[in-house]
Amino acid sequence: MAALLGNVLVFGRLLRTLGMEVHVGRLLDVAEALQQVNLGAREDVYHACRALLVHRRDDLAVFDRAFDAFWREHDALSNEAPRRPGDERRGADRGAGEPASLERAGMALDQVGAEASAEVLQTWSDAQSLTRKDFAEYTPDEILMARAAMARLEWAPDERRTRRWVRGHGPRMDLRRALAHSVRTGGDIFTLPSRRRRMRERPIVLLCDVSGSMERYSRMLLHFAHALGRRRRRVEVFVFSTTLTRVTNEIGTRRLNDAAADVSRSAPHWSGGTRIGVALRQFHQQWARRALRGGPVVLLISDGWDRGDPLMLREQIKRLQRSCHRLIWLNPLIGSLDYAPLTRGLQAALPFVDDFLPARTLSNLAELALHLNTLPARTHSHGHRRFVHV
Repeated sequence: MAALLGNVLVFGRLLRTLGMEVHVGRLLDVAEALQQVNLGAREDVYHACRALLVHRRDDLAVFDRAFDAFWREHDALSNEAPRRPGDERRGADRGAGEPASLERAGMALDQVGAEASAEVLQTWSDAQSLTRKDFAEYTPDEILMARAAMARLEWAPDERRTRRWVRGHGPRMDLRRALAHSVRTGGDIFTLPSRRRRMRERPIVLLCDVSGSMERYSRMLLHFAHALGRRRRRVEVFVFSTTLTRVTNEIGTRRLNDAAADVSRSAPHWSGGTRIGVALRQFHQQWARRALRGGPVVLLISDGWDRGDPLMLREQIKRLQRSCHRLIWLNPLIGSLDYAPLTRGLQAALPFVDDFLPARTLSNLAELALHLNTLPARTHSHGHRRFVHV
């Protein structure tokens, strides 16, 4: 499996070198798909890879040439590969103005193969060291793998019950429908239709600390917010340090690199000081009526190093908890050596936080997704809060 995954990742880098858009998540899908086909049949491998990696007609010729060059050099799947239908036609057409030549593909193959030979190839499913590794220690390639893993997490907080009634099996009789149906039977009512409360997706609000003390984790926060925004329809995202900025529209951009650039332009206070109480007061004054509508789950991501007034932070956190379904504080320092939440700001805020959880590894985010998917009913009782012992 490790050798197969290594070849698949090198092949993906070759395709990117030749100008194709190949997502890391697709490469992991290819690795899984190849375990279900006959690796001795080049035809099966070819069609499995093409189905998952080619999304535009113009990329077919590039993919064919890259596949031929790559699997000729890495012929571990079979000693003598059978020719695919149409190989004679493609061979006749080679050199007739196609986007990539075999010579260029071979040079790119040598380049990425040499680079990949020294890498440690890991995935979400079989590399426990990556899932437990601190985000601050990730290499660029590990960030790409973590991004693909976060995109696969399921975020499904419980639905909220609205005030609107709709038809369906419920506790109340629908008199309007009953009278409407009685018109057809001369005023006699033979059935008693019922109605129930309409259920809607519960919103999620992200409040992300991007101050200087969070700089090591800010990039992964953007990956997390982008993945969550792509999975959920009702997500509001804010970043703060000394002030607060709404970046929901920027995070909603399809490409993460574009989203990161838009967020950095929209938040001039990036990597500044930290005044959580001031930022939350600004949130309540400008955005609370819109963002907190519908009883959302609020995720406040910060290390708690606050330079503001602890009393203001206490009041704003208390107000925020009363206005949402559940307030979860995610701290990337939880689990690190000798860490304890002893800052004045955290000591003032924690009595009004429902959950105080870590957010420094992929495993922490997976556990957070599971926690959100099994949230209990709303309660302000101290006995129902979840804190991680640090």
